[in-house]
Parts: sequence; structure tokens; C-alpha cells
Amino acid sequence: MIYDHSFLFVPPSSYEHIQGELDATAVLVMYGDYQCSQSADVYRLIKVIQRQLNSSLGENYVCFIFRHFPQIQIHSHSQHAAETAVAAAAQGQFWQMHDLLFSHSQELGNGYLVEYANHLGLDISRFLQDLSKQAHVDRINKDIESGLQSGVTTAPALFINGTRYRDRWNIKQLMAAMITASN
Repeated sequence: MIYDHSFLFVPPSSYEHIQGELDATAVLVMYGDYQCSQSADVYRLIKVIQRQLNSSLGENYVCFIFRHFPQIQIHSHSQHAAETAVAAAAQGQFWQMHDLLFSHSQELGNGYLVEYANHLGLDISRFLQDLSKQAHVDRINKDIESGLQSGVTTAPALFINGTRYRDRWNIKQLMAAMITASN
């Protein structure tokens, strides 16, 4: 099967990790890797843009969706970090863990991950069971597969309203692309 690598193959759904509403004016889908410094930088840009656009253009302007795309061939802790985020999601703390992982992208060894879970007040026994049983690997693999189907080969990769963003990673150009895509 041949895929068009300019468009998001798997549309956003309520099954995903979402900030905002799916019917927002601008829907951003990011494929990211917690151990990738560029993914962390792009996520920080997106947070600033979300705040700016939602406050100036309306609360429901931006919807942000994160999909896992661990690059295990270059980032040895990325898969385990993704599993940690989904294990936290199972306890209602995805975004809190997501932020911790990106703000500590060079500290993702097992000891750190347990420390982060403890910091968030997660049920550590359940958290460790989820990790040891690899309870959330299928979820991560679905994200990876949807990325591959959309032509994603490295993280970060971003889609705005279903179209691949290929411009520079800065606030001005990314914000302009979001406003243009929503008109």
C-alpha cells in the first residue's frame, strides 16, 4: 500500500491523549520521543502557542494530541519512558507525567521513572506491575504504526489539521501555520 506522506493517516479520536476539544479550530498531532531534545523543544513551543492562541482567539482554538514515537535505535530509554507515560495515564496522570518526562529528557533511567511516578502520587505497585507486564506496549505500537502510515520516520513530527508541518520549528512560523490551516 502506498501512503501519502503529507497527511495524517489515522484521524484524531477521543481514545488519544488530548488537551482541548477535537472540534477545535486548530488540531495539532505531534509524534514525539521523550528522550529526544528536539521533541521536548517542540513541545515547549506548542505549550506557549496554545496559551497565546487560546487566550487571544478563544478557549477552543487549539486541540493538542500527543502520539508516541520512541526512536529506540538512538534513544535507549524512549520506549520505557513512553510506557511510563501510558501507565501514568491509566491512573489519570498522563499530562503530568508527560511534562515531567519532557522536562527531564536526559534523566529517564528506571530509578528516575519510579521517582516521577512517586512524585505524582501514583499507586507505585500498580505502576510497576503495568511496566513489568508491558501492559501498554500495544497502545504505543498503535501510535508508532499510525506515524509510519503517515510517513513519520523521526520525531518530532507535527500535523496541523491533518496536514504535515514541514517548516521551521519556531513560534512565529508554527503559529502562522496554525492560523493559516484553520482559515
